[in-house]
Amino acid sequence: MQEIWRVGNLGLLFLVELAGLGIFAWWGWRTGPNTPVKLLLAIGLPLVAAVIWGLFAAPKADYGSPVVTAVVKVAFFGLAVLALWSLDHWVLGAVFLLVVVANFLAVRLGHLTV
Repeated sequence: MQEIWRVGNLGLLFLVELAGLGIFAWWGWRTGPNTPVKLLLAIGLPLVAAVIWGLFAAPKADYGSPVVTAVVKVAFFGLAVLALWSLDHWVLGAVFLLVVVANFLAVRLGHLTV
């Protein structure tokens, strides 16, 4: 049962990271003034976020320290929630925030390695 809990929470962690990238793409597409800018934002924002995550917040990040990793994760998920709120999806933003916080607590309190 503990293995199912571990795999489930680590899988959910990966899914919320992917959802954050999707939210950045959605926000970029919706806020761009014309199609070229929409494409640039919808592709560029998630790409930049993924590179920053890979460098500083990934489990095997080359430049991550505990403080930097925490700051990058809070910024990533916080900006994703703000992006949802700016798209007038308040409830979806609140649910996403709740899932992220609950998953973070489950991973940390369960002492799961990430």
